[in-house]
Amino acid sequence: MPGGIGRAYAAGSRPVRVPSPRAALELLKPITWFAPMWAFGCGVVSAGGPASHSLPVVAVGLLLAGPLVCGMSQAVNDWFDRHVDAINEPDRPIPSGRVPGRWGLGIALAWTAASLAVAAALGAFVFWAAALGVAIAWAYSAPPLRLKREGWLSATACAACYEGLPWVTGAAIVAGGAPDGRILALAGLYSLGAVGIMTLNDFKSVEGDRRMGIRSLPVRLGAARAARFACLAMAAPQLVVVALLAAWGRPVHAGIVGALVAVQVALMARLLADPRGRAPWYNATGTSLYVLGMLASAFAVAPLAAGAAP
Repeated sequence: MPGGIGRAYAAGSRPVRVPSPRAALELLKPITWFAPMWAFGCGVVSAGGPASHSLPVVAVGLLLAGPLVCGMSQAVNDWFDRHVDAINEPDRPIPSGRVPGRWGLGIALAWTAASLAVAAALGAFVFWAAALGVAIAWAYSAPPLRLKREGWLSATACAACYEGLPWVTGAAIVAGGAPDGRILALAGLYSLGAVGIMTLNDFKSVEGDRRMGIRSLPVRLGAARAARFACLAMAAPQLVVVALLAAWGRPVHAGIVGALVAVQVALMARLLADPRGRAPWYNATGTSLYVLGMLASAFAVAPLAAGAAP
């Protein structure tokens, strides 16, 4: 079978020729759309929020950040990772045969074209931000670059695409161009922190990554060191955010973000006692507090970016 991983049968005897809508949707991993859509929403809030007449444009931007660009990146990754997934997640659509032949690659290419077309309709700044995200997504998964083979590059690339670029895109749509420098600073800092989140996310695929020569940070550093790095990577940028918010005259918001960081640090102590076992638990608890801090920071900077008094 082209694509070479597995063979699925309809009615127990016929090979699947065309993926079902459900299998195609699973290839796009809707559960992963939340992070870039949340970051996009933070960008919108940080720029002062949309006027009523621009709500449809913001809605299209959310579609671009989640189902299109993020969905595209998942299809690209699943296609080029189909041999790794056969070890780590054999029930995924491609290795299971539910997305047969070269359909996975075709969906990735179609979603790439759709993403760029929608981004172009939203303006030049949004188009180039989306084009950068698309380029990183392909470079992350596809040879010859295949950034995911090197843990430092892969975690950084994912963090930028999940946090920084959507945040900047959301702000640009509201601002009608390049966002305020304080918005860019927050987007950059939360992207740096997301490197830690991506490191914890890689714990789930350590075995397959090791066998396929993918040097994710948990493979490269070992579980204990990778977990310590992830905690530091998440906490340090947030502390810088707290300091910046205080310097910008937003003490209440700085206090909120600081309190969220303090709770995260307490949870990190439990994570470090069993990194591989508790990484999913921390992603459901500590990471939730992280993204709440993003929103609090966005509300803090909104009147500043709009030129209002704090």
